[in-house]
Amino acid sequence: MKKVAFKNIMAQGIQDLFYIWKREFQTTFKDQGVLIFFIFVPLMYPLIYGFIYTNEVVREVPIVVVDNSRSSLSREFVRKVDATPDVDVKGYCSNMEEAKEMMKERNVYGIIYIPNHFSDDIILGTQAHVNIYCDMSSLLYYKSILLSATAVSLDMNKNIKIGHAGNTTHRQDEITAYPIEYEDVAMFNPQNGFAAFLIPAVLMLVIQQTLLLGIGLSAGTAREQNKFKDLVPINRHYNGTLRIVMGKGLSYFMIYSIMGAYVLYAVPRIFSLNQIGQASTLTLFLLPYLAACIFFAMTVSISIRNRETCMLIFVFTSVPLLFISGISWPGAAIPTFWKYVSYIFPSTFGINGFVRINNMGATLNEVSHEYQALWLQAGIYFLTTCWVYRWQIINSRKHVFKKYREIKANAQLQSREISE
Repeated sequence: MKKVAFKNIMAQGIQDLFYIWKREFQTTFKDQGVLIFFIFVPLMYPLIYGFIYTNEVVREVPIVVVDNSRSSLSREFVRKVDATPDVDVKGYCSNMEEAKEMMKERNVYGIIYIPNHFSDDIILGTQAHVNIYCDMSSLLYYKSILLSATAVSLDMNKNIKIGHAGNTTHRQDEITAYPIEYEDVAMFNPQNGFAAFLIPAVLMLVIQQTLLLGIGLSAGTAREQNKFKDLVPINRHYNGTLRIVMGKGLSYFMIYSIMGAYVLYAVPRIFSLNQIGQASTLTLFLLPYLAACIFFAMTVSISIRNRETCMLIFVFTSVPLLFISGISWPGAAIPTFWKYVSYIFPSTFGINGFVRINNMGATLNEVSHEYQALWLQAGIYFLTTCWVYRWQIINSRKHVFKKYREIKANAQLQSREISE
């Protein structure tokens, strides 16, 4: 009898699990809000970011020149700066005040100031100076102007040193120009592109945030529709913790296994971003990340009381999570407190692991810290999700029993009144 009862319980549990999975799947595609967060946003957001940063680097930054030297050397310097791909010399200004006005009006983003003794210093063999003023509202403008001016100054320095050395052979000229020969190699991002640096982190964050918003919206809808404002409906199929958690989680996992493949495999190829990691490694890494994000979102959905709440709670966290992940700001420079706070979110380990696998060709052994942390998070958030839903089941039963006692008391009272 016990064996038969256990088999019946297991069979009923599996039937309820697939019932909940089917119902959650149907709810996802019937609710327009959830559908937007689960389908439309993961489809469109990566494309929007990709198209915005498709140029990778900033080119032809407009600048002006204040040339007080008016010599052949100063004109050569300006001509070479203008010839670089990063800077576009829009013209000359007679003084710094005029140049400052152009920067205030945002017509240019930088000023090159050449003092009147520039050419004399070079001829006399003393150190010459060129001043560069950049608009620091964007570091990309600063980078383009500074690198262009530095490259031109190094090139002119080479010719000046050779001219002053008085060498007799080309080999001596080479040694004079470059006593130590070096080669600059930009690893994992050879074009120094902004998209190759930022978009991989954004892709992983999009997965977590859309799950938070979609599951939160679904939880808010469930509370609004349920009679007692509980997360778990009064339904005989919702009578077990594991069947609820696994049924809902399976529905979300099936949807995001497809969306995750699109976001992490297709989008980088569409925009020709760096992708040197093995597909099998990315797939194995994606499994714990999706599980951790799903159970994390299901856990925090307990705080959602209506559909609008998730927008107020979760949307503003996207930018801070990107900062504390250690991608947009070096992880070693993040304060200790915020570093520990970042460990709460799957995106921290997911972003760092994905970037190392996708952009640097790392294996699972080389990202074992992030991989194990994601599995640990998935396990912890699975337990917290089970606790949350168990608590909700108990609350819903209490409400039903309370309502039943009220109805029974009212019925008894009415029967007494009739008998009297």
